[in-house]
Amino acid sequence: MKNLLTHLQHPNSTKDYQVEDEPDAIKISEYWGRRIDQNQKPKISFELFPPKSDSANKLLKKTHQKLSEINPDYFSVTFGALGSSQNDTFDTVADLSEDTKIPIIPHLTCVGTDKKQVTDLLDEYIAQGVSQIMVLKGDYPKTIIKKGDFNYANEMVEFIKENYLDINILVAAYPEKHPHSNCISTDIDFFVNKVNAGADKAVTQYFYNIDAYLHFIEEVQKRNIDIPITPGIMPITNYDQLIYFSKTCGAEIPAWILNKLKLYKNDLNSLKEFGEDVVSEMCLKLKDNGVSSFHFYCLNKAEPTLSIVKKIT
Repeated sequence: MKNLLTHLQHPNSTKDYQVEDEPDAIKISEYWGRRIDQNQKPKISFELFPPKSDSANKLLKKTHQKLSEINPDYFSVTFGALGSSQNDTFDTVADLSEDTKIPIIPHLTCVGTDKKQVTDLLDEYIAQGVSQIMVLKGDYPKTIIKKGDFNYANEMVEFIKENYLDINILVAAYPEKHPHSNCISTDIDFFVNKVNAGADKAVTQYFYNIDAYLHFIEEVQKRNIDIPITPGIMPITNYDQLIYFSKTCGAEIPAWILNKLKLYKNDLNSLKEFGEDVVSEMCLKLKDNGVSSFHFYCLNKAEPTLSIVKKIT
């Protein structure tokens, strides 16, 4: 495992591809509601997932190279429930790190994970100079293989913070409520628990209702939460896939968008063009409200993500 992470660079160190005085991610209180220059370039990051075949791996490498050309803030790599893709994640992190010095932040899920696994993993990361990790509860598989030591993400966050003072922890936020939560208020309580346990930054589930994100930021501010919360952005490329993803994660598709997508369901070019316009406009409106960073769920494809990024930078 030690050799897998050799090429990772410490996310807080000076990066060859970025200027030295580049500011860190800003807190909610430093951007909320501010009207900023639309010409100011926001920070961009991307989520990737481990490929399952040789052809998928080749596609991922090409995608990673294209996305790297814009000098993103970081890439994150997903982690399967119960370690189902643990080795794949390590391999992906190592493989991609050979091509660039852009930081890669691995995901770590709670489901089926015990404390020894966490410490072994983090020891390996720290030995390589890595200081950021994304902690998620994770999805329960249909068949439970074993029970881990963590029921919720805040428990893992607390455990890591108690044992690793220099690790920066990213967590998930759900502007429209986690699909397993009973209500938005309870869901915000869970988010607050993660922050109070030691989370340093957050990335949201994707959404298409800007008001949901703005309301979420308002509510967490009322509870004295003031960490960077980056909106997660999902480009629209496929009707059936988007409907499935949104139903699974609880993301609302506003009626006017859904009606258009139904109209273009069998017209892929029109659907992609419409989707690119919708997502780009949403990002520009968020940027106009002071948001200065965006995390794209690009599904291991460079387009239309790059086209959207060009419109907002």
